[in-house]
Amino acid sequence: ASGIIKRYVGLGNALNATALNAIGTKYVCLLNASELNMIDSNSLKLASLNPSACSQLTKDILYPKARHAFSDQRYFPAYYELIEPYLGGAPAVDLRALSKDDVNMKVSTFAKLRRDSLMSLTPSEVQGLLGINLHDLKKWQNKSPIREWVQMQKQSELDKLQVGLTGGTQEGYINIVTPKFQTQSSASLGTVTMTLHLLPALLISFLMMSVLS
Repeated sequence: ASGIIKRYVGLGNALNATALNAIGTKYVCLLNASELNMIDSNSLKLASLNPSACSQLTKDILYPKARHAFSDQRYFPAYYELIEPYLGGAPAVDLRALSKDDVNMKVSTFAKLRRDSLMSLTPSEVQGLLGINLHDLKKWQNKSPIREWVQMQKQSELDKLQVGLTGGTQEGYINIVTPKFQTQSSASLGTVTMTLHLLPALLISFLMMSVLS
């Protein structure tokens, strides 16, 4: 399929709506960056694609094209249904805008959002996105990336959602991901321990010398 697509493009043919429908959701993930950039945004209006299972690069390229294609529907209920398959490439600012539109996003869609966008959302913004599907978040709280999102939130804010989410940070605490370091040898640990034991004596000696001088 990838070879046929490359041959088709190589002959100078456009990736218009007819070609995109022929490629379909099954093979859209095979398109490389150059081929994706060849797609005219208006072609997406007549194509039936769902790139949610594709690479992040594919979703990042197709999302702005889809947003432009459906921009004339932005303030109509149909907009969310049209843009939903492409939301895996949406920046946080666009998701925040959607959180005010009562879109009732499915948790399965939420879990496939761009990771950096998802992580920047507040609990209240997530509530706005999920709407009537908010209670399903509890079932997904141990799955990545929702697990990591939960861990980044204050538990008090999660409690306000009233869906039973646990694992957030307590007041006065922060979650810190510590880097892994190579374990020190026993010899180096011994040197550090000895230095710590000698430090008070060295400081006292230094002070005494300073006074006597």
